[in-house]
Amino acid sequence: MTKRSVVHDTFVIERSYPAAPARVFFALSDKQAKEKWFVGPPEWGTNHHEMDFRVGGRETNSVAPAEGPSHRFDAIYQDIIENERIVYSYDMHIGDKRISVSLATIELTPEGSGTRFKLTEQGAYLDEFDDPSQRRRGTEDLLDALGASLTGAPVNA
Repeated sequence: MTKRSVVHDTFVIERSYPAAPARVFFALSDKQAKEKWFVGPPEWGTNHHEMDFRVGGRETNSVAPAEGPSHRFDAIYQDIIENERIVYSYDMHIGDKRISVSLATIELTPEGSGTRFKLTEQGAYLDEFDDPSQRRRGTEDLLDALGASLTGAPVNA
């Protein structure tokens, strides 16, 4: 029998990006732009990505290591204010197992000629995947990749 557990946690990650809010918003909302940074580790190979960026729209991103089950992100966009805010709910799966359910809010604020980026995630982390610090680290890595994509630097190097 599987041991069941749930850990609730909220974390906030802030970044300053040297790009205007419209450019950061584009990197978050355009499928091709997002595919440049919203990826797994390079050794995992290609991923499957679908994106319908509108309120009520869905996004799915699935990637798998060579030897292991797929990791899948399934999101529904709840609120979108162009160049200012994105709110989405999402769940994460490894193989057929749901490992978390979260609500995430991204806020973009002008900061000089750049953007102050703030992500707040409220999550329920499930069963043996109930360590929120792992999600925070993974999210920080993705936001570093977003920053690299905005400056033209190599992503996930």
